[in-house]
Amino acid sequence: MTLNLLEFDLDGLAAFCEQLGEKRFRAVQLFRWIHQRGARDFAAMTDLARSLREKLPTHAHITGLPVLSRQDSSDGTIKWLFDVGDGNAVETVFIPEDDRGTLCISSQAGCAVGCRFCSTGHQGFSRNLTTGEIVAQLWQAEFFLRQHLVKAERVISNVVMMGMGEPLQNYNALVPALKVMLDDHAYGLSRRRVTVSTSGVVPMMDRLAQDCPVALAVSLHAPNDALRDSLVPLNRKYPLTELLDACLRYLPAAPRDFITFEYCMLDGVNDQLEHARELLKLLRSHRERGVPCKINLIPFNPFPDSGLICSPRPVVQQFARLLSEGGLITTVRKTRGDDIDAACGQLAGDVLDRTRVVSRMAQRRAATVHPIRFVPAAGEKQT
Repeated sequence: MTLNLLEFDLDGLAAFCEQLGEKRFRAVQLFRWIHQRGARDFAAMTDLARSLREKLPTHAHITGLPVLSRQDSSDGTIKWLFDVGDGNAVETVFIPEDDRGTLCISSQAGCAVGCRFCSTGHQGFSRNLTTGEIVAQLWQAEFFLRQHLVKAERVISNVVMMGMGEPLQNYNALVPALKVMLDDHAYGLSRRRVTVSTSGVVPMMDRLAQDCPVALAVSLHAPNDALRDSLVPLNRKYPLTELLDACLRYLPAAPRDFITFEYCMLDGVNDQLEHARELLKLLRSHRERGVPCKINLIPFNPFPDSGLICSPRPVVQQFARLLSEGGLITTVRKTRGDDIDAACGQLAGDVLDRTRVVSRMAQRRAATVHPIRFVPAAGEKQT
């Protein structure tokens, strides 16, 4: 069985080449061919020794993900639906701006966190992606865009791990993928331009600060534990005090001097002025000195069965104004890709239809249900 070389960061590829009797500089050459030139064919890698080019096909391959569909939005946003096998699919979104090109990448097929406002959470969790499946999304998008849309040395300047899944619940696959994105022999992205979004997996936030600190975005969405418990179930395990403490611990290693807090605006749920005042107090007074941060207000993108609607624009603007006047840098995210369901929180509709995940999850639950055996208390007779 041959190995997919997209699964390796540079150290992993060097170890693989060593097993083939090759020195590290050959791994560097191979790495560049794969990630800087988008090569798939070993025979085309002309600066590799012929003996290595002939050896590689019997041990390895370079294979991306099958594309189930590609949709192009009127605003330039592109969404890919990738097949990851066994009836599972993930979505990847490219968002072009005048000064950058951002790729939103998935880390899991589905998501186990189950946030109320996220359609991916309603899909349920299928499995973690491998490192190669995470990297393949960048690899395929970058070289598709270079070939078909933009004749440039680099098209994607920013990567956000904000697609399907909770990245920090797939930590062992995530970190090597991040290292590929950052490596100067691959995509050479700045740590400031690679962002991991998390709903607050506190232990893994601490590990990321040690292993591969990149920009961090925390899905906050509520100013108190009671409300956040109902919106982000993970809060019951890692409540706000623990989460904000983890943010303070992360900052010394972070490439930016602030944490981004994401806040989805839900009509009548978390968007009242008292919520804004409570949020302001929470972030400015935590541990007395507060948490250096930027607030990103996200207009909610409705989806069937959520039972939620987006806050009216004047409410969002008023909320933002109160936070800004209170001293917090606050932005309102511009919605992109609405016409292809590629906006924040919408990544699942096409997947649900194509993978029949609801019926598969129901069958899986039914298969694990066991009859309950009555155990009598002391002194009782079993009937």
